[in-house]
Amino acid sequence: MLDARFVRENLDLVRASVENRRGTWDFERFMALDEERRRLIGEVESRQARRNEVSKEIGALMQAGERDAAETRKEEVRVVNEEIAVDEELLGTVDADVRELLLTLPNIPHESAPVGADETENVEVRRWGTPPAFGFEPKPHWDLGPELGVIDFERGVKLAKSRFVVLGRDGARLSRALINFMLDTHGTRGYVEWSLPVLANAETLTGTGQLPKFEDDLFKTDEGLYLIPTAEVQLTNLHRDEVLEGGTLPRHYCAYTPCFREEAGSAGRDTRGMIRVHQFDKVEMVKFTTPETSMDELEAMVADAENILRLLGLPYRVIVLCTGDMGFSAAKTYDLEVWLPSYGNYKEISSCSNCWDFQARRAGIKYRDPAAFKGSRLVHTLNGSGLAVGRTLVAVLENYQQADGSVVVPEALRPYLGGQDVITPAE
Repeated sequence: MLDARFVRENLDLVRASVENRRGTWDFERFMALDEERRRLIGEVESRQARRNEVSKEIGALMQAGERDAAETRKEEVRVVNEEIAVDEELLGTVDADVRELLLTLPNIPHESAPVGADETENVEVRRWGTPPAFGFEPKPHWDLGPELGVIDFERGVKLAKSRFVVLGRDGARLSRALINFMLDTHGTRGYVEWSLPVLANAETLTGTGQLPKFEDDLFKTDEGLYLIPTAEVQLTNLHRDEVLEGGTLPRHYCAYTPCFREEAGSAGRDTRGMIRVHQFDKVEMVKFTTPETSMDELEAMVADAENILRLLGLPYRVIVLCTGDMGFSAAKTYDLEVWLPSYGNYKEISSCSNCWDFQARRAGIKYRDPAAFKGSRLVHTLNGSGLAVGRTLVAVLENYQQADGSVVVPEALRPYLGGQDVITPAE
């Protein structure tokens, strides 16, 4: 969330930010509310000053023995107190309206984020690895997986509905191997692992920016809880309304969770296979940093996600998202895209973002460093996929498939599969 004073004093910058994101926001309503808020504050302060002045007069009148005049002044104080109470109630309503409106205003892109309309204007940064050259016609995972007996789309529909998937036999084992491999690898690079609830309350989702703007993308229970769309939600809110010690920053966290998304706006997109489903597994990275170090920490987070892909031997590229394709809370985002033969192209497998102090202001996450400054300051929060497990499983199946229909297990995963080096069709 952006600060109201910052928005008021930097209207041109914020307008340009919203335009560059190809979004809209009700600036006129904000300015009207902000003007009313300042008017009410002025009235309250003026009446409080009048009350203090009259209170002093009452004291002087009482000392002079002029009780009748003092009683008249007391009645004036009572009226002023009633007026202050009315103004303060109105001010509370206006403050709530301003906050509600600010909760729908996206973050300001960092100056290094390229300006662009949509994903076609994202900028490629680098590539790693070479897409495999098959001496046969490679199969897409939606054919290969069922033939191997590791993916079952039909049973996913039977058990739930479309866009749910069942993994069986070596598919389930491979998924579990990937999760453990990712968590162990991130652990060697300084990430502290957490186990988290997959249900979150509204305040938690508001803290990271999913609410109120993106409620349609969430699964909601009758009790007002939501299934989390990413572990970022829970990891970031671990420190909601807390003040951290500056000496403990940066903090690097990671977690595996199932993730749930309605995919409300994805009709017709990636309808085949496991690329876009309602439930998927993901290992998430989150960082809490000082403002001075957050951009360097973003580059390091991208490298941590890249490390997983390199250890698995999966070709990928890194792109920086333009302003029109960035997420609501992000100030700068890198996407990692893995090569998928079924698409003949690269497909997103990780998104790493620096949210600056946007989430921290919403969630009230601060830090103190008495040796450097007085009071407390907002932390910077970062998040990134490390990685999306289902898409990584798809990438392994498609890139390591053999002419006989089997799939070679990447060396990095073999210790997690009891030394198994190939996946063959189920008997």
